[in-house]
Amino acid sequence: MKNLKGKNALLTGGSMGIGPNIARVLAREGVNIALSARSEDKLKAVADELTGYNVRAIAVPTDVTDPDSREKMVEKVKNEFGKIDLLINNAGIEWLSSFNDLTQKEIEKMIQTNLIAPLMITRLVLPEMLKRSSGHIVTISSLGGRRGSPYSATYAATKAGLIAWTSSLRAELYKTGVSASVVCPGFISDTGMFAVYNKKAPKIAGESKPEAVYKAVLKCIKKDIQEIVVNPGATRLMLMIDALNPNIITSILRKSGVHDFFRQQALDNKKQ
Repeated sequence: MKNLKGKNALLTGGSMGIGPNIARVLAREGVNIALSARSEDKLKAVADELTGYNVRAIAVPTDVTDPDSREKMVEKVKNEFGKIDLLINNAGIEWLSSFNDLTQKEIEKMIQTNLIAPLMITRLVLPEMLKRSSGHIVTISSLGGRRGSPYSATYAATKAGLIAWTSSLRAELYKTGVSASVVCPGFISDTGMFAVYNKKAPKIAGESKPEAVYKAVLKCIKKDIQEIVVNPGATRLMLMIDALNPNIITSILRKSGVHDFFRQQALDNKKQ
């Protein structure tokens, strides 16, 4: 989908973090944006800003974990825009903690938000995309879905699920005119969880600027790329080694302080 001018996008998680910036990148391409998140005030502020790019932008407050709320969101966007050409599954939550310390409610909430919601929202928009033989679904996963880190077991499980789901869905959609992609960011500076905590990732883990994520989303849509890992340094080499011998990478991450980094954040979270 090379020319995006005049297309309509639904973006979840549009009120904060990388969401508003993904919206800005799409708006600069001439894409009309429907922003979804729980915070109505924040959504409206982002939507008002996006109209400065001469596109339509609407705020659709939604709890993506609620089936009725999801259905109403999609219907409202279709009523406002007529159709949905692009779906950006960006909403997600993470809480670093010992798995044993998480409550059932906390585990279920992470699974509902990170994994079930993207699948169910896609299920709502996909039929009409297939009828038009046109559409693209981009899902934001995580490098943690490629390589689980300690104290993020549930998060890693949800993000790994998104990667496998996208791969399967994309294969099903071959030659339909509709496609699916996944973006897997590692540590991101200036925004997101670790920016809020004012924590800097260990050097070996790498750290990317937010712009790298926004560019990856756009690249996936325009060039129809299945998966982009957003992380500097030797990440791809490490993932290749991990596929051959996970013990080697586990040892490297443990000795380089990456595991201690996650452990400390989990301890800090427990004190809150």
